[in-house]
Amino acid sequence: MKCIIVDDDDMSRRVIEEYVNKTDFLLLERSFADPIEAINYIRQGNEVNLIFLDVEMPEMTGIEFMKLLGLPISVVIISSKEKYALEAFEHSVTDYLLKPVNYSRFFKAVNKSLEKFHSDRPVSGKDSEIFVKKNSSLVRVNFQDILYIEALENYVVINTIHDKFTIHFTMKSIEQQLPLDRFKRVHRSFIVNVGQIFSIEDNSVIVKSPDGKKVIPIGKSYREKLMNEIKLMNK
Repeated sequence: MKCIIVDDDDMSRRVIEEYVNKTDFLLLERSFADPIEAINYIRQGNEVNLIFLDVEMPEMTGIEFMKLLGLPISVVIISSKEKYALEAFEHSVTDYLLKPVNYSRFFKAVNKSLEKFHSDRPVSGKDSEIFVKKNSSLVRVNFQDILYIEALENYVVINTIHDKFTIHFTMKSIEQQLPLDRFKRVHRSFIVNVGQIFSIEDNSVIVKSPDGKKVIPIGKSYREKLMNEIKLMNK
């Protein structure tokens, strides 16, 4: 998601910039101390999916900013005071964070924004790739090259034919980015590419891998749905 920061406090802005840069699904476009410059930036047609917004700023408050915005952009308020929370939520903000913000709370807020972002943008059947961050670069990954995806605490590992990518994502969020007819959740911790399944044996899926074969468990709550969908695809 492309995001901007609007906060006249230099220290607060630097903290949020650091948090954004360490979160793989966020891309920081601009950081503003002046809310009027931020409004002008958006009105010039620049794409913005998420705004981190302070409330108390000179010349224009965060509440006034949202009233002028007039666009369906996700907003996360970051304020030193609780008293604006009720009015902020009346403007349908995604979350309201109190300074100082720790990364855990920040990630919870942006994950809400990500889920809303994808619910508003259904995956097209024509989509054939995604971009994932590796070090400081964005790498193109074709869906057909993905073998399986594994959850690892607060990260997911995308295993492809050629490489592995460890990104700061949730399984729910990555699942929303994948075409449902090609990728199936088979376990709380695993998503598999149906086109890469070698066989299904008892309570396991055998997936092709560069090292031969990878045995992936099938969770009890996923087995019946998986088998029904596999049968439908074979008709």
